[in-house]
Amino acid sequence: MASQKINPKECPQYLNEFFTFQRVVKIKSERTLESYYIDLRIFLRYVKLTKGNIRADMPLRDITISDIPLEWVRDFSKLDILNYLSYVATDRGNTAKTRHRKLASLKVFYKCLYRDLNLIPNDPTKDIDYPKMHEHLPKFLTLNDSIKLLENMNRSDPYYYRDYCIITLFLNCGMRLSELVGLNLQDVNLDERTMRLLGKGNKERIIHINDACADSIVQYVKEREKSPVEPDALFLSKRGTRITNRRVQQIVDNALRDSNLDNQGYSTHKLRHTAATLMYQHGNVDTLILKEILGHKSISTTEIYTHISNESVKEAMDASPLANIRNQKKPKG
Repeated sequence: MASQKINPKECPQYLNEFFTFQRVVKIKSERTLESYYIDLRIFLRYVKLTKGNIRADMPLRDITISDIPLEWVRDFSKLDILNYLSYVATDRGNTAKTRHRKLASLKVFYKCLYRDLNLIPNDPTKDIDYPKMHEHLPKFLTLNDSIKLLENMNRSDPYYYRDYCIITLFLNCGMRLSELVGLNLQDVNLDERTMRLLGKGNKERIIHINDACADSIVQYVKEREKSPVEPDALFLSKRGTRITNRRVQQIVDNALRDSNLDNQGYSTHKLRHTAATLMYQHGNVDTLILKEILGHKSISTTEIYTHISNESVKEAMDASPLANIRNQKKPKG
C-alpha cells in the first residue's frame, strides 16, 4: 500500500487527536500513521456517505472528511461496521487480506477514542472477528537463485558496491526494507560484527553480521563518498541523500533482471523471506532464534518458515526421477 502524507487540515479534530496520541504515546512511526490515515479516510468517507446528505452515486474519493462530526463515528454500531466491511468487499473488491488490515485500523482507532481519549462511550469493533484468510506460503528464492542473483549484478555500474551490499544484507540478514533504508553508519559495528536495526514500532534489535555482510559493507564504505547532506546515512543516493524505499526496490528489480529472475513476483520483501527460509532450511536455525533475527512479535509469524520447509521437502520428494516408477506386479486378490 502506497503511503499518503497526513494533512491535518483535511482531518476532523478527533482524527488529529488520534494521530497525536499514536505518535506521542504509542510511538508509532509516520509510515504506520500514514497507513492508518488511508484506511480511516476511506471509512470516514463511508460514514458520511451513509449519514450525510450527499448523493449516493458520489465517488468515494470526492467526499471530504474534515466536517464529519464525532457523533456520527460514535453512533456507528457493530452492525454498521460489518456493513462497511461488506461494502469494501463487494463494492470496492477488497480481498480478505485488505479487509483484515482495514478492520485492524478501525480497531486501533475506536479503541483509542474509547479507552485512551475518552471521546466515545463504547468500542463497536471489539467483538468483531477478523475475516478468515487463506494461508499463502511466502515466495522465496532458492539457494542457487540467491547465488545467481549476487553473481550476475552489473559490475560496471558506478554504484555496484552499494547495490551489491544492499542485496547481500537482504539475503543474509532478513531485514525489512524500512530497516535497511534507515541504517546509519554508527549502527554498524564491524569490530563486534553487529548491526542495530530499528524495526516495527520503533523497536531496536541487534543482529550478528557474517563475513559476507562485513566484507560487502567494508567494500562499499571505501567507495562511499562523504555526504554533507546526510552524513550519517549508510546508504546514499547519487545526490548524497538517504536512499529511498523506491530506489532500493529499483535496485532489487535491476538485479533480478540481470539474473533472469524478473517477472516472477520477487521483491525486497521476498528477499527477506529468502533469508529466513535459507537460514531455517540450511542453517538448522531454531524458530525462536529466527524470531529474534527477523524481529517478529509472535512466534506464530515465524513458524510459517517451518511450513515452507515441509512443502520444499514434499516438492523434492515428488521431483525424484523414480517418483513415477511403480511395481508392475499386481498382488493377488
